[in-house]
Order: sequence, then C-alpha cells, then structure tokens
Amino acid sequence: MAHLSITTAAAEQIRRVLDERGHGLGLRVSVKPSGCSGYSYVLDFADEAANDDVIVEEHGVKVYVAPEALEMLDGSEVDYVSEGLNRYFRFRNPNVKDECGCGESFSV
Repeated sequence: MAHLSITTAAAEQIRRVLDERGHGLGLRVSVKPSGCSGYSYVLDFADEAANDDVIVEEHGVKVYVAPEALEMLDGSEVDYVSEGLNRYFRFRNPNVKDECGCGESFSV
C-alpha cells in the first residue's frame, strides 16, 4: 500500500477550505499527463468517495487518492506553504526524477 503523509499546515488549510465551502469529505488528489515534464498534480474537493479511492487520514482530515496516482505519489508529503504573496499546496515527492522550470509538471 502506498504511503502519503499530510503536514499539520496542509491539514489546517484543508479543514479551513472545507469549513468555508460548508460541505465536502476532504481533498482529492490525482495526477494527469500534462506540461513539459510529463505529469501534474490535480487537486479537487472530495464530495463523495469513489469505490476505488485510497483514503489517507491524518491530523483530522482526509485525502482521497485516485488509485492510478498511488505509485507516483508513494512516499510523498502534502504540505501547505506561504512564500511571499503565494500560498499553495506543495508535494514533496521522492519519486520525481525531473521537474519543469516553472514547477507545474514532473516526471517519474
């Protein structure tokens, strides 16, 4: 089974956004072919669980991972960072072999 961890900062942001929306089960994470390096992360709200979702629960929040993304995300950490005026979810993924210059896509 693949392992994915969620930092406290990411959990707080997931909780905050779900509270603002007023509904939702958690964060949905998948990957799609995209960009100049091969793949990009796709983040969405999980309003319902799919039968094949892998659910990671940590710090009181749930992240729903698409099964086809498991191998690429194995060992990753989901964090939420603030850098200047930018705030975003960051993936620390040990499987990444290369990233594009803008950081939007990666290859494994």
